[in-house]
Amino acid sequence: MAATGGALINTMAMMFFKNITADLDAMMARDPAARSRLMVALTYPCFHAVQLHRLARPVYLAGFPTLARMISQFSRFITGIEIHPGAQIGKRLFIDHGMGVVIGETAVIGDDVTLYHDVTLGGIAPAINSAAQVNTKRHPTLEDGVIVGAGAQILGDITVGKGARVGGNAVVIKNVPENSVAVGVPARIVMPKECGSEFAAYGIPTQDLPDPVARAIEGLLDQISRLQGRISALESELDSFAVGTNGSLPQAGAESGGGDGAELPRRFGRN
Repeated sequence: MAATGGALINTMAMMFFKNITADLDAMMARDPAARSRLMVALTYPCFHAVQLHRLARPVYLAGFPTLARMISQFSRFITGIEIHPGAQIGKRLFIDHGMGVVIGETAVIGDDVTLYHDVTLGGIAPAINSAAQVNTKRHPTLEDGVIVGAGAQILGDITVGKGARVGGNAVVIKNVPENSVAVGVPARIVMPKECGSEFAAYGIPTQDLPDPVARAIEGLLDQISRLQGRISALESELDSFAVGTNGSLPQAGAESGGGDGAELPRRFGRN
């Protein structure tokens, strides 16, 4: 029995240190300012916040929410990152800079996710009748490989798909498809399925992003230009026709057979 207990403790200890090593390596891989594992372990608030969350969450699940919140509030005090102990966080989460990040109780974060400072994973349910919202999914889900730029707000029970990028200061209130880029207020999809797997700092790819509003305006301007050309052509035809008939329009059914009167509507696009 003692041997079995000792083996279990050794296995848990190995997993614990393996997770810590993976966290350190992931942070170094995504931040060129990180020079060593020791630097990350001692000075990076993200590392401290994630480790304290891993301590708080089992306490929360064991039925001690107040103690768990005390741990998370201590983490917030020393790191500036607020992670509710009820939130589910995957492996190798990196919160660059970290200050002002808020992760709500029912948020779910996949593996290899990157967040920048001032990101909020919040709910949009009203504060009234909060008792009815207990144990309901109120916060977003971020799937594997998501990158969220500084100041972005992702609100409500929505899903940001695998590999998607959310630009800085975007306000996301609808689902974001996999491998797409969402920017703006409210957020719009500007690069569906084109951003690829490369890492994009602050959630913005290096290539130029098309502006969906500018694209819509350009389409309207093109349509107006075509309509103006059509109107000019019709006016020119009308002037020519008036000159040819000495300013009077023939009547349909005239002795000429009504050809000109019947032709007139057709020449101006009417049936």
